[in-house]
Amino acid sequence: QVQVVESGGGLVQAGGSLRLSCHASGRIFSTYDLGWYRQAPGKERELVAFLTNGRRSTYGDSMKGRSTISRDNGKNTVYLEMNSLKAEDTAVYYCKVEVGGSRRLAYWGQGIQVTVSS
Repeated sequence: QVQVVESGGGLVQAGGSLRLSCHASGRIFSTYDLGWYRQAPGKERELVAFLTNGRRSTYGDSMKGRSTISRDNGKNTVYLEMNSLKAEDTAVYYCKVEVGGSRRLAYWGQGIQVTVSS
């Protein structure tokens, strides 16, 4: 079982920046694949960014060019740096941890609210 905890959300003005953090438990964090997703009211959950254990990153269209995902294996933490925030970026942001090879398991955090005021 992997415990996943997000932090760093809150209220920010349009045009501002915010960094989200996600800590995941476990002694093999370096092998995890990690992702950030978001869900706005009335919308489906969507990919923001994904980072493999080989440090290959993928970005969803919604924040491509305005976000950066990174990881610190020594701290068991993945980060999402968001810039030039817009009101439409308001959502609950979730961290996802994927573990394993052929039999992959996924663990989600509780989510953290990001509100961008216009």
